[in-house]
Amino acid sequence: MKKILPLFIMIDAMGWEILRNDPFGKNFAPNRKKLESVFGYSSTCVPSILSGRWPVEHRNWCYFVYDPKHSPFASLRWLRWLPAAVTGRRIFRRWLTKFVKVQLKFRGYFDLYNIPFKYIHLFDFTEKKSPLQPGGMNRGPNIFDFLTEHKIPYFVTDTTKSEEQNRDDIIAAVKSGSVDFVFQYWAGLDGLLHMVGNKSPEVPAKLRVYEDWIEKVLAAAKDSYEEVHLYIFSDHGMANCDELIDLKAKIDALPLKMGEDYAVVYDSTMGRFWYFNDNARKLITETLQKVPEGRIMPDEELQRYHALFEDRYFGETIFLVREGVLIVPSHMGERPIRAMHGYHPTDPQSYATLCTNQPVIPDEVTHIPHICRLMEKTALLAKEKNSGAK
Repeated sequence: MKKILPLFIMIDAMGWEILRNDPFGKNFAPNRKKLESVFGYSSTCVPSILSGRWPVEHRNWCYFVYDPKHSPFASLRWLRWLPAAVTGRRIFRRWLTKFVKVQLKFRGYFDLYNIPFKYIHLFDFTEKKSPLQPGGMNRGPNIFDFLTEHKIPYFVTDTTKSEEQNRDDIIAAVKSGSVDFVFQYWAGLDGLLHMVGNKSPEVPAKLRVYEDWIEKVLAAAKDSYEEVHLYIFSDHGMANCDELIDLKAKIDALPLKMGEDYAVVYDSTMGRFWYFNDNARKLITETLQKVPEGRIMPDEELQRYHALFEDRYFGETIFLVREGVLIVPSHMGERPIRAMHGYHPTDPQSYATLCTNQPVIPDEVTHIPHICRLMEKTALLAKEKNSGAK
């Protein structure tokens, strides 16, 4: 029997405000702490957790960027001639996304979302590799590079499988005692919150499901490990969207042409702009300054949150809406959703959560990138203690 199993379980969008008054995990992970997230979406948060570094360091931030020179999507331009009633349907986009991902050999998360086919050749997609694999970061190593380097056998979620399949796989792995580290990633809560919001009774019901699964994993681990060092955490929370803004209409009303004067990606909570002339910069900036639902993020603030990219690769101007506002339509979707994340890191619903069965959470663990320090430290401890186990 081995001495220690480091068990790290990430529950996407299980934010502090969602969990703080819920009894989640009180029997198996009673020690909990509020963590500050990073500025960005899951495309930023997950790599930050896995690498222990900030967005400017690992360069996994927003998905779509203006980069026509490296765009892999030129072959999709002909689709602009199809009726919007076809190309705007989510089922069509999902089917095409699967086909394109295979053709381009992308290994990470990929979705075409609502990028117009008329302009799709102007954009590149930034997550071509999977952050859940060694060598999966845009820049620098992650925890799986660390585990590989130190020859620590591990289990990691297979994102092509369902949550239930991954639950069964982790149970089998820990029951066999074949691994010295586990990283499990459950994303179902995030999808649920987008649909029903953070006040729905479906949310605590989903937490009860996760509790049951974790208890089953812990029961299976008893067969092969003397103790489990359990850490359950999230990447961000989720805010209800009670206000909508059509930012695109405000920009389209200007005497400018997309693709000739400027480029833009409308994320759900951000507008990210690139300029091709001074007039476009002036008109768009002046327009954004008059939008009360949000504000242009100043460079000093982006730098404070480690999201100031000196090459402006992810946008020259970052316009962020306030918590609870949703940009609709956006390049993420045509229709409103009930809740969203990707607001300012210090907005109430942005904070993440860390729960553990360990008696102490180090004081220096204050932000989600610090979770990687816990993973590395616990993995090395398990390697040391398990090396002589029979």
